[in-house]
Amino acid sequence: MSALQQAPAPAGQGPAGVRSSSPAGARVQRRRSTARRVAAAAFAVTVLFAGNVLLGTYTVTIPDFLRILGGADIPGASFIVLENKLPRAVIGLLIGVAFGVSGAVFQTMLRNPLASPDIIGISYGASASAVAAIVLFGAAGAAVSLSALVGAMVVAAAIYLISRRGGVAGYRLILVGIGFAAVMHALVSFLITRTDLRTASEAVLWLNGSLNSSTWDRVAVLVASLLVLLPAAVVLSRSLQGLELGDDAAAGLGVRVEASRLGLMSTAVALAAVATAAAGPVASIAFLSGPIARRLLGNRPSLAMAGLVGAVIVLAADFVAANLIDGTSLPVGVVTGVLGAPFLLWLLATANRRGQGG
Repeated sequence: MSALQQAPAPAGQGPAGVRSSSPAGARVQRRRSTARRVAAAAFAVTVLFAGNVLLGTYTVTIPDFLRILGGADIPGASFIVLENKLPRAVIGLLIGVAFGVSGAVFQTMLRNPLASPDIIGISYGASASAVAAIVLFGAAGAAVSLSALVGAMVVAAAIYLISRRGGVAGYRLILVGIGFAAVMHALVSFLITRTDLRTASEAVLWLNGSLNSSTWDRVAVLVASLLVLLPAAVVLSRSLQGLELGDDAAAGLGVRVEASRLGLMSTAVALAAVATAAAGPVASIAFLSGPIARRLLGNRPSLAMAGLVGAVIVLAADFVAANLIDGTSLPVGVVTGVLGAPFLLWLLATANRRGQGG
């Protein structure tokens, strides 16, 4: 026997001593990688949340912040932190999660990155209803939020009913939604041109999406809503993987296609509606979060990552909006809207390079 005869390879390794990957091992590695990236996104949310509360035009030290939370009254700082910065950051975090999860559900369910609430007409329905309440009835505060909620639900129901002939096809629902968005946009423009300057200014401010009027009452409503809607989205998302393969494949896997789609759509609409009611139609969050989350996870859908990405975008954009111009706090929707257009162009360009574009 030759002295150079190859020794037996250790268990679990190939002939050259290279570890072979079993399907189970690959799944474990994917889960660990996903968990690490989700944890990194959660850490980014925590850092941005702290930055929004502690930094800016009025800075607060960490010891003072902890004293304020403990009940100490620091003149000036207590009011700014408890009545301005903290509720604003909390609402920014919550609407980011809500818009992110809503957009990811629509995009995965309909297998199209353009299928987000702010493109297929749902946010426009909320906007048209809220502007009508402001212009026609002089509504303000909670009444505007309630009008936005009702408008989003009504338009979503109309889109679903019109597009469901012969079963809801993703492309048909998107086209119907874009048509509704055009009609609602025209209605908003008409209402604004037919009212006085002061009322029009109030309507335009709301349409831009802003955290400037954040209050603890809105935080309470938003928290209560998300405590119901987010668990519902998690439970219903079990059928998303099947729906992403197409209706026939999903039915073959035992998914009740129409019932699952209706439940997912209702939950996603409600998430977008309560977020819009809390802060207005903050542009592009639902559109951006899902595709970015997918790319961070190697083209795998994740509602948790989409929600965290949405929170990162809102908190970062609001910090920029609040501190970009001295003495002026811009609506957060102005900053997020700037991000949406180039992302859409990039999305279309990459789709065309892959042969998926028009």
